[in-house]
Amino acid sequence: MSYPGYPPSGGYPAFPGYPPTGQESVYPPAGQYSYPAVPGVYPPAGGGTYPAAPPSAGYPEAAGYPAPGGFPGVPQAGGMPPYPGAPAGPGFGVPPAGPGFGGYPQPPAQSYAGGGPAQIPGYAGGQAPSPMPGPPAAMIQSTQGTVQAAPNFDAGRDAEILRKAMKGFGTDEQAIINVVANRSNDQRQKIKAAFKTMYGKDLIKDLKSELSGNVEELILALFMPSTYYDAWSLRHAMKGAGTQERVLIEILCTRTNQEIREIVNCYKSEFGRDLEQDIRADTSGHFERLLISMCQGNRDENQTVDYQKAQEDAQRLYQAGEGKLGTDESCFNMVLASRSFPQLKATVEAYSRIANRDLLSSIDREFSGNVERGLKTILQCALNRPAFFAERLYYSMKGAGTDDSTLIRIIVTRSEIDLVQIKQMFTQMYQKTLATMIASDTSGDYRRLLLAIVGQ
Repeated sequence: MSYPGYPPSGGYPAFPGYPPTGQESVYPPAGQYSYPAVPGVYPPAGGGTYPAAPPSAGYPEAAGYPAPGGFPGVPQAGGMPPYPGAPAGPGFGVPPAGPGFGGYPQPPAQSYAGGGPAQIPGYAGGQAPSPMPGPPAAMIQSTQGTVQAAPNFDAGRDAEILRKAMKGFGTDEQAIINVVANRSNDQRQKIKAAFKTMYGKDLIKDLKSELSGNVEELILALFMPSTYYDAWSLRHAMKGAGTQERVLIEILCTRTNQEIREIVNCYKSEFGRDLEQDIRADTSGHFERLLISMCQGNRDENQTVDYQKAQEDAQRLYQAGEGKLGTDESCFNMVLASRSFPQLKATVEAYSRIANRDLLSSIDREFSGNVERGLKTILQCALNRPAFFAERLYYSMKGAGTDDSTLIRIIVTRSEIDLVQIKQMFTQMYQKTLATMIASDTSGDYRRLLLAIVGQ
């Protein structure tokens, strides 16, 4: 879809006070090129439920883990929500009776190391498995992207191909697509540098002069360093009138500690602004406090699950919400902002036994608005990150019109991380492939480039 006034006829406005005088030619990493501010409106959270993540998708699954509930309106325990293609199951809060739960395939049963299990109320037989060692932190974001670094890469050769594609009358968009869709982000940065060295021209400016609309936005996003793109997206979500809270949630609640710290530093160096101060100025209340917690990049990333702590946290959350009149929001903030994602998975499982409902459903009942969306995003990423992004992609294209800003952002940012699993979850959740939906919702070079990134 086209956004009103996009692209601006007079070119793309520079960020206020940026770049510093005398540094206009420094490239990269300085952000001297100004990108279009696209008022991407994030779609409402959908009703899709989260199946169990595939075994290759990073965090280990606990054996027999219940498929978490959809949002909003997750049913009570014993009422499995409808899910495309999923057979009926016993429902949430009901212990699994077989190898799977709710009809979803589960990974093989885990064998736990260590001594005898601890006696913990709420577990079958009063026993919980001892802490389960997880994979090293370096393995957590194993590359499962559709875009891989090109073998036999030659930055100079690619720069020459792009120069020829833009030289003379007309533009060879297919030649541009063939290069940018089949190079890693790091390789694209080398192509930019080679282009300037070889031709004394800025590749980004040349691309902007040759392209327009959504394909231009997509290609410019692909050529941004990944950390810069996240920082740029956050800046434009808060710049000007209004705030795109869903963009803030999508980025700050899903990135790793290292990614968040790099984003905070990039935001300061590129835009001369403090991310935390901008969040305080643009948000308020419990939502503001949740985002500030996320900005610290201090979530526990130890992959060992402490089931005793999960039981204690589940009890604490129950007493802060369902078990009292009113809600102790700070308790939810503390647990969801600080615990590791595997630990949160175990907490969700323990909570379903204590409260006889799933934690997502309780957050639905206890919170509203942006803080509800933020807390649920954290839980959904802990339970199944690829399914979270698959759902966001689906709702960016569902219905009239397309939220191109969200579609572009997720495809670009996940293309080298977990887009393979996102595609798998998309098919499982919606009985159609991601490529099929993109093809029916987009057109022209924009469609061809998206499909080239996604892969058929």
